[in-house]
Amino acid sequence: MATVPVSQLKPGERISENVMTKFNNVLFAKGKLVTERELEILRAFMIPSVQIDARHADIEQVSEEAGAEDSPSTSQPFQESYEKMLQLLRRVFSSASSGGQNLPILEVRTALEGLIRHIDHYNILTFSPKNFQLPDYVYHNSIMVALTSYYLAKWSGMPVKDLMPVAMGGLFHDIGTAKVDSSILHKPTKLTVQELEEMKQHTVIGYNLLKTVPAINDGVKLCALQHHEREDGSGYPLGIRGDKLHVYAKIVAIADVFHAMKTDRFHKKGVSPYLVLEQIQNEAFGKLDPAMVQTFIHKVTSFHNGMLVKLSNHTIGEIVFSDRAHPTRPWVNVDGNIVNLTTERSLYIQEVIQK
Repeated sequence: MATVPVSQLKPGERISENVMTKFNNVLFAKGKLVTERELEILRAFMIPSVQIDARHADIEQVSEEAGAEDSPSTSQPFQESYEKMLQLLRRVFSSASSGGQNLPILEVRTALEGLIRHIDHYNILTFSPKNFQLPDYVYHNSIMVALTSYYLAKWSGMPVKDLMPVAMGGLFHDIGTAKVDSSILHKPTKLTVQELEEMKQHTVIGYNLLKTVPAINDGVKLCALQHHEREDGSGYPLGIRGDKLHVYAKIVAIADVFHAMKTDRFHKKGVSPYLVLEQIQNEAFGKLDPAMVQTFIHKVTSFHNGMLVKLSNHTIGEIVFSDRAHPTRPWVNVDGNIVNLTTERSLYIQEVIQK
């Protein structure tokens, strides 16, 4: 064991004693393997030196752990189940595009149940699919909406019997896009009025694909039809109001809006999930179910003091106070200075580094 200045610390070295912040919170626990990411954080917190086990680097292990840092909320079983679901959805959408009515519902349900068994490794704010490719957007979005809808249904106090159907509704909500021309789905610029009208038909197409399937309930089918409807009647395809919307569809609508804005698409780059939450909160009045929106935002921003975050100006800080009235804008200690994001409106949390 040796004490090494952070300026001389190299990737591959292992920390042998807990590294503490000025607020006496654990920055890195004993046994942490140092990567470039850890070095950046140590420098940001002005840590002068750390205790390490040995002065040699295991580059291969650093590379593997750095890769794991890119998706901190994933585990191997979750990732394997996710990949299985992704491959199955590709097949389901391909079958739907050619008019297939025999959707493998039992196989899909079994795969989704397998994925949900590992849902504790899915973090709504920080999860990012591995090896994401733009043409696969609809499949990834469908899986993330399914998992997020499952969580939101659970947080909203829905009966256990409804949780899997809600997740299935999220998984199938965009099935109608299988029959939309790929030149519209993959267009890198704004859609024309005519193209937009054609795109909107995916809701009706999806419902028609699902309506005769006996193995799923009406709520699952209505998610495909109603996920773009809004509480004030301003949505599509029917322009119906909130009291006519199925509760599953209300949940899926929130999850879909969140992931659509957060994820890269052909015509736009994804943005910080915290900005997405703010926009949902600001624009939800009259559009999305307000109680569910508040539940969603409160649950996914359950910050804890000591959590490390990266701000939009690329500085790294430690949350020291969370204001429940402004859940996406806590106070952050950056190099000994308190940044109150409630008043510093030009800044926002870009990334959670450590839970």
